[in-house]
Amino acid sequence: MPGEDFGDSMQSVLGEVGDLPYVPELPSRGATAGLIGRTLGMITALGADLQPAGWRLTDAPGVDHRRARSLVAQDLDSVEELMQGSGRVVKVQVVGPWTLAAAVERPRGDKILADHGARRELAQALAEGIRDHVADVRRRLGVATVVVQLDEPALPVVLGGGVPTASGFSRHRSVSAADAAQAIDWQVDAIIGTGASSVVHCCAAEVPFRLFQETAVQAVSFDLSLLTRPQYDDVAEWTESGRELWPGAIPALEPAGRPPSGADVTRRVLAWWSALGYSEPETVPSTVVTPACGLAGASPAWARQALSLAAKVAENLSGEGG
Repeated sequence: MPGEDFGDSMQSVLGEVGDLPYVPELPSRGATAGLIGRTLGMITALGADLQPAGWRLTDAPGVDHRRARSLVAQDLDSVEELMQGSGRVVKVQVVGPWTLAAAVERPRGDKILADHGARRELAQALAEGIRDHVADVRRRLGVATVVVQLDEPALPVVLGGGVPTASGFSRHRSVSAADAAQAIDWQVDAIIGTGASSVVHCCAAEVPFRLFQETAVQAVSFDLSLLTRPQYDDVAEWTESGRELWPGAIPALEPAGRPPSGADVTRRVLAWWSALGYSEPETVPSTVVTPACGLAGASPAWARQALSLAAKVAENLSGEGG
């Protein structure tokens, strides 16, 4: 979400989203509140600190790592105050193991991605951090259902061997699909083990649906505008396996000209489902409608409108049977 006022953002979420509120991230508050810093703040088994080149693992937590942990706790204090006793479902987000390994450096430099042992250790520490975080959320809020979203925007680049080395003159070797699936499954096992449910979010092009099919992840969230016709077979296979799709049908940034209406987006989503073989609205599988990607770059007004649009489209689809 945009801005630096967590309480205001959380109230916007609770007011607009409907049945699936989430704990927002506000990266405008600095690196400790960004995608990577926030997830590192949930990991207690490893130390980290912020260097000029970004986050790096250390022997003990540095001051920035401790600030990131403190910020997560402070935000959950606010969520607890606003949601206590509501009994609602809540979604939390963490960076997945491969985007994390592509962004964080080893103590000696260069990305964790370059070291098989280091990335394994990071993935296992992340799984333990997820267990602890879900337990804390459930203890604070008393909610029966927690949804954990694994953010993996860098996964297609990792699989394609496109992550640059520290020198910038070469690229890290690609990760095999088997290794990628195993690390994701460690996270999913941790999530399911807490009684929570899992969704993996990838807002990049070439979402690896076939890889996700080899994991136990329960839903995939993606940017609908980037989905190509050659991927439709993989998407259809995913749906036929009984797992969910979360199409990102709402623009993350305010469009030039007239913004789409709830009816516009509903027609677009139904047309997409029809292309997948679900031509009758009442046959459309259960669908979670989301913004295409994070809203941190949007204006506060558009962020609220985007959430409201997603809720309206979901309501329309429910009325159509989807």
